[in-house]
Amino acid sequence: MILSPSLLSADFARLGAVCQELEEAGIEWLHLDVIDGAFAPNITFGQPVIKSLRKMSQKLFFDVHIMAETPSRYVQSFADAGADLIVVHAESETHLQRALCAIRETGCRAGVAFNPSTDPACLRWLADDVDLVLLMSVNPGFSGQQFIPSVLPKVRYVRSILDEHGAETVPVEVDGGVCPENVASLVEAGADVFVSGSAFFKFPPFGERHKAFAHAAGKASGTGSRPALAHVRQWKPRRG
Repeated sequence: MILSPSLLSADFARLGAVCQELEEAGIEWLHLDVIDGAFAPNITFGQPVIKSLRKMSQKLFFDVHIMAETPSRYVQSFADAGADLIVVHAESETHLQRALCAIRETGCRAGVAFNPSTDPACLRWLADDVDLVLLMSVNPGFSGQQFIPSVLPKVRYVRSILDEHGAETVPVEVDGGVCPENVASLVEAGADVFVSGSAFFKFPPFGERHKAFAHAAGKASGTGSRPALAHVRQWKPRRG
């Protein structure tokens, strides 16, 4: 598994130091939730914060999740700020395939996210255009929400769609209410990357909490060969 801690739950008074502490704890990814207050009921941060954090860390893989109306308007600016992966919501783009292609043209990996109530069946038409699929396991907006159990079979469903359409190496990411208590079941369902906010940052030290997630994921059974996980582990920051 890959753990991508959500910066939204970190101490905003010391974000630069947090990045350094995450690196020291063996964390390789950082999840950056960009919310505009329109698509989801919260306002977080944007390109200037990400650009500043990029100067503080060349090792962390910046997993930028844009929860905004028509996010394709901002793709180039987030790439310029230091994003490595840019994830946009299927619900927020009229021309989703075009948006994913625009992300790839910047040199970033392209991801598509689905809210808990959104059917991801459109993935069969996007298998060639997407690098990662993010499934929201809470309704977007705020950290600390409870995991929605119906997302578990949805992970299996998405994994089957991707495999059936030649996208075996496309990883599935889960965001919302992820904790050591449910990570094994998510791994067994087919998830590879896990976003955790309060369930990670509220339990320091980071190194020990990282080990707790890894230990829990290691209890998953029947995972076998995971082409997507092997593939995503090779991803590195563009400016490392």
